[in-house]
Amino acid sequence: MQKIEAIIRHYKLEDVKAALTEKGIIGMTVSEVRGFGRQRGHKEQYRGAEYTVDFLPKVRLELVLNDDQVQTAIEIISDSAKTGRVGDGKIFISSISDVIRIRTGETGAEAI
Repeated sequence: MQKIEAIIRHYKLEDVKAALTEKGIIGMTVSEVRGFGRQRGHKEQYRGAEYTVDFLPKVRLELVLNDDQVQTAIEIISDSAKTGRVGDGKIFISSISDVIRIRTGETGAEAI
């Protein structure tokens, strides 16, 4: 099992979700987050004063998948979230040693 964490632009969430669902990949956790990388924020003006917005709004998707679904999910997320501009986001993949469904006590792949 693998965990995929993707940080993407907030307005690309529906595109990514629809593409994943279309391929039968369901079950994700979504969080609204703020951050910056090379994009480094931007400057805005409010009542004549200029200020820097360092942390930009992003969305973090988290999916735990069987190994055979991981590459497909990565390709779907990359293709659906890509705009070609700085700030499109990142995808992180990590191994999951076990999963336990609290309601039934199922473990491993059955718990996903």
